[in-house]
Amino acid sequence: MSAARTEPRDPVRYERHGPVAVITMDRPDHRNAQNSAMTYALDRAFYRAAEDGEVKVVVLAGAGKHFSAGHDIGSPERDAHLPFERKAGLWWDHSDKQGAESRFARESEVYLGMCRRWRELPKPVIASVQGACVAGGLMLAWICDLIVASDDAFFADPVVRMGIPGVEYFAHPWVMPPRIAKEFLYTGDRMSAQRAYEVGMVNRVVPRAELTESTRELALRIADMPRMGLALTKRAVNQAEDLQGLHTGVDSVFGLHHLAHAHNAETAADPLGGMDIHAMKEASA
Repeated sequence: MSAARTEPRDPVRYERHGPVAVITMDRPDHRNAQNSAMTYALDRAFYRAAEDGEVKVVVLAGAGKHFSAGHDIGSPERDAHLPFERKAGLWWDHSDKQGAESRFARESEVYLGMCRRWRELPKPVIASVQGACVAGGLMLAWICDLIVASDDAFFADPVVRMGIPGVEYFAHPWVMPPRIAKEFLYTGDRMSAQRAYEVGMVNRVVPRAELTESTRELALRIADMPRMGLALTKRAVNQAEDLQGLHTGVDSVFGLHHLAHAHNAETAADPLGGMDIHAMKEASA
């Protein structure tokens, strides 16, 4: 077994336990909110797991009480204005642009582009979810092949309160039935782990104290399968989802998402409709 951080101050930990790589978001003081530094650290970790011939299965986890409270819209390390080396697409640097030209370029890269890149990692990925899995946290869980949730986990996408039709990687009608997706979005209410299991969004619900071990056991069971067989099976199911409209559906709603940002910029206090980190935390309480 080997265990090492990818970088001394990396917001993501990378460990390998035999054939299982464990990638852990490590901003527990901010409920693992995703700034750009975390996004690119996750990308490095996923690439490392894909490249390592000894790794058969990847686990994505969050340190502390919560899996992820979503995008970072207010921590001291929020870095949306900073340039980063782009990895997920060919859109230009957003940091020296303004308005929609900046926001669309950035979100095409760090949100939509990265989610699609990670979804295609040719090894099974299991999300190990506890506590909050909210808004941008949903995107991270949804790009995983399987989700194991603790009994204290909850899921929510309250961004309709911003006037925005869901997060950037809009997989809602594919990970749950459409009427459930509408209720989920229209109300912004929390969905419990048990309800998420009932609607098919979650594979297993386990006691909080057993989450890590239960996820590890599932990962090891999958790791017994041949690597190429797992890769082809993952690709087969992903292709079937795309034939059911996932890829084009996400593209179309991404445009609506940015229409909402532009509308907010003209009619409200800012492109987020005046909702700050405290208001969004209360909305998902």
